[in-house]
Amino acid sequence: MPTTESLASADAEQAVPKNVRWVLLGVMLAMLLSMLDNMVVSTAMPTIVSDLGGLEHISWVVTAYTLVTAVTTPVWGKFGDLYGRKPMYLASIAVFIAGSALCGAAQSMGELIAFRVVQGVGAGGIGAGAFALIGALVPPRERGRYQGMTASVMAIGTIGGPLLGGFITGHFDWRWAFYINLPLGVVALVWLWLKLHTPAQRIEARIDWAGIALLTLAISAIVLAATWAGSTYAWGSWQILCLGAAAVVGLTVFVLVEKRVSEPLLPLSVFTGHRNYPLAMVMLLVAGVVMFGAGLYLPLFQQTVQGASATNSGLLMLPMMIPVVIVSTLAGKIMSATGRYKVFPVLGAAFLTGGLALLATMDTGTSRLLTGFYMALIGIGLGFTLQMAGTIAQNSVSMRDMGAAMSSVNLFRTLGGSLGVAVFGSMFTRAVQSHLPGSGTDADALRKLPASARDAYLHAVTDGTGHIFLTGAILSALALLAALLVIEVPLKKAGGPAKDTDGIKTAPAAAAG
Repeated sequence: MPTTESLASADAEQAVPKNVRWVLLGVMLAMLLSMLDNMVVSTAMPTIVSDLGGLEHISWVVTAYTLVTAVTTPVWGKFGDLYGRKPMYLASIAVFIAGSALCGAAQSMGELIAFRVVQGVGAGGIGAGAFALIGALVPPRERGRYQGMTASVMAIGTIGGPLLGGFITGHFDWRWAFYINLPLGVVALVWLWLKLHTPAQRIEARIDWAGIALLTLAISAIVLAATWAGSTYAWGSWQILCLGAAAVVGLTVFVLVEKRVSEPLLPLSVFTGHRNYPLAMVMLLVAGVVMFGAGLYLPLFQQTVQGASATNSGLLMLPMMIPVVIVSTLAGKIMSATGRYKVFPVLGAAFLTGGLALLATMDTGTSRLLTGFYMALIGIGLGFTLQMAGTIAQNSVSMRDMGAAMSSVNLFRTLGGSLGVAVFGSMFTRAVQSHLPGSGTDADALRKLPASARDAYLHAVTDGTGHIFLTGAILSALALLAALLVIEVPLKKAGGPAKDTDGIKTAPAAAAG
């Protein structure tokens, strides 16, 4: 197990490039593209279906993208460790641009789904590479200064996606929901080609194809089960049970294979080397559940129960997302100044637990102002938790495994969101149907109901969202426990250049392109 001194010493060897803010601007632009895309496309889906048809396959436009993104994330991360992070990141942006162009030119729903797979491959590399590059370019002590950039990207993606999607579909053809990625992607690609400089490397190692296949099987089974359970198939159906079994078997065999191969896809040492890493994964998993779950069901409660307009649905999330940016930035500056960070995820998990518990108390008489206050508590919690958990993970592994470790960070957050949306969706449906057997949950039909039925429906929605937020509070309490168990490893300031070969034979470093 790495000691506090060894981790701190390794961090002290890393220097901050002089133009790091300019470099990170290009990294964040690419990251913003992948975050915006899904939300923009979701808003444009009704228009897409009316043009291409294929309503019965509409869910696959989103599922294909998220599934392939999750599956390819660890592969891109490992390839970045092996062959250099700059070429892999540029390649992922290029694939994303190509997928976007193909999606915009799709002539049928089948073509669109197939091209979304290509887009998802690129998005997996963008997500894995962004955090690995931050970890490679900036030592832990200095990362807090740049946390506001990543927090802002998350906020813009969450809020701006629906707004941009609505604007595009209202004023342009739906194809521009994809074509808009082309100029922005090219700018990011050229920017990073010119500004990003990392040592070129070629490691003499065999690719872990067995690990790739097994992890792909396991992640696919998990994401598909999370997507289909409670909607397409019942939780206890043979389809979901088989997917669960495939996930368990795939993960078990994957672990056995990773213990034996010389260059594993996901080195198990990142989970066993220092206890802070698995604790950070717990916090990220919970944060993913909370962020995606709250992002879906808070607007539903506000629109259905409180009568808020759905026209600018992205604005409904402002009370939660603005604190994320502010708190994350302030916490990062304090961390950079003091080198201390444990208090922030502890505070973050505590705010998440309290805020979700308060949201669970809402009823049909709760005002929008009070709901906004509760949402602000959630935003404070996410601001303290999300970025700091990533910093803890980065500070727990060697530079040599940074790509694989950071791809796991992105993977756990994505899986948390997928599982959260699936489980919460099932809980919400059951709660509503227990009040209104045989009733749907379409808020548009609310105006057609008589007063008594409308009141019953509102109480059903309130009960359903209450169950969701209470479950989120319980999960956040587990994240609080994980945060309390974190060992605070001192973060050192920058020193000489990073050394990440770890004794593995590499080709001589060449000048970066």
